Amino acid sequence: MRALLVEAFSSAPLGGNGAGVVLLEQPASASWMQQIAASLKQSETAFLWRNPTGQWLLRWFTPSCEVPLCGHATLAATLALARWCLLEPGQLMPFASRSGALTVGLVEAHPGAACLTLPSEPLQAMATPGTLAAALGCQPEGYWGSQLGYRVALVPAAFNLEQLDNPSEQLSGQDRQGLVVMQALSPQSDVIVLGERGDYQLRFFAPGLGLAEDPVTGSAHALVAPWWAQQLGRSRVIGWQPSPRSGGMLCEVLSPKAVRLTGTGHCLWDGTLDAGFYGDDPSGWEVCRLD
Repeated sequence: MRALLVEAFSSAPLGGNGAGVVLLEQPASASWMQQIAASLKQSETAFLWRNPTGQWLLRWFTPSCEVPLCGHATLAATLALARWCLLEPGQLMPFASRSGALTVGLVEAHPGAACLTLPSEPLQAMATPGTLAAALGCQPEGYWGSQLGYRVALVPAAFNLEQLDNPSEQLSGQDRQGLVVMQALSPQSDVIVLGERGDYQLRFFAPGLGLAEDPVTGSAHALVAPWWAQQLGRSRVIGWQPSPRSGGMLCEVLSPKAVRLTGTGHCLWDGTLDAGFYGDDPSGWEVCRLD
């Protein structure tokens, strides 16, 4: 079967967030897909299957578990379909997923870029855990929860987020399932994405999902972009992730619960996967839906 690895939200090699993409000829079992994801050792591997009605279904696995939503692997899957000549420029199409319909497409104005619409949820202000300041090395200016399950901490603009030592081992409770640490970028920042200057940056830690740090996290940007858009008084913002494999994206707020992300990706390798019989389990794909 066909497979490739895309470095998502990066236009150059060896940056962004790597995602495997596997094109299935029949509906694979979850146990087989989990084994493949563990072997590929990317933060997520996307599995695409076109069912008998012609609908594309998409599932994502980390090396240790299946996840309900993954932005960078969705971008990778979109760019993979384009590389395999299964998606044309200007064409919009939905993926059926555990998080409902995710509309994707290729961006004609930016060759090599793709867009995807991800769900978002309003941030819910919460009391900052007493242990978080010690884990981060500074006192957050704000702290929120979300229905996505991620926690969000705002740190001062003067704090050196890029040099923050990974706090994963010190995180506790719900923070371990996904902690977004974000801050404003200076108007003089040299961060440029798709020709536009960056507005904010974040890093994402999720040891509870087997990810000490995720390099560039589409779902995290989709979650916080509406908050930054509100602060800045506009509907589109540029987000950056200064991880060791940095990358960024354009975020357009379509509604309080939908954000369109646009980014580029670099194909590191493209080939075939020989991993034996992977079963035929259409019932396991009933988790994918379009509502």
